[in-house]
Amino acid sequence: MANVLVLKSSILGGYSQSNALIDHLLTNWEGQTQSIIERDLAANPVPMLDADVANALRGGDSLSEKQQAALAMSDQLIEELQISDTIIIAAPMYNFTIPTQLKNWFDLVARAGVTFSYTEQGPVGLLKDKKVIVVTTRGGIHKGAASDTLVPYLTNILGFVGLDNVEFVYGEALAMGEELASQSITDAKSTLSQLTA
Repeated sequence: MANVLVLKSSILGGYSQSNALIDHLLTNWEGQTQSIIERDLAANPVPMLDADVANALRGGDSLSEKQQAALAMSDQLIEELQISDTIIIAAPMYNFTIPTQLKNWFDLVARAGVTFSYTEQGPVGLLKDKKVIVVTTRGGIHKGAASDTLVPYLTNILGFVGLDNVEFVYGEALAMGEELASQSITDAKSTLSQLTA
């Protein structure tokens, strides 16, 4: 592994199971990576997509201060993606989907002509040759069920910008008793170790 981008999105801070799994992974990777960029999107949120931000992302000469800041943030987030070989995303399930904070990040990095382009055959992602590991934690058990709308969404949006080498690591049943939760976390750590060996 060389350059790693880590995205955390849990609103639970020190109580977050997804953050804890990511921290466990990074500790075991110590000395094996060239550089790690870590973003906690809950502690340091990026701008939410609104009309001003959407117009800023299209470019233009007469941008307000707010728009210039949003465009600069988008450029920075995209550069972090471009220089990274591996992207690790902590995506806890909130109400059957990803946290708002993570959705805001996707809204700033999905930019026509920069991370994807439109062609006669449809959109083509421009981010290539990167590995993505998504750590998703849930209170219940949703893997493979209709209630898991998080995995299809992330698969689609990541593929949209060219990130199609994606592995999902599940921490499920975390609110279903200590025994199930503990086994699930142990299994998730084991899977992470295998993926990063």
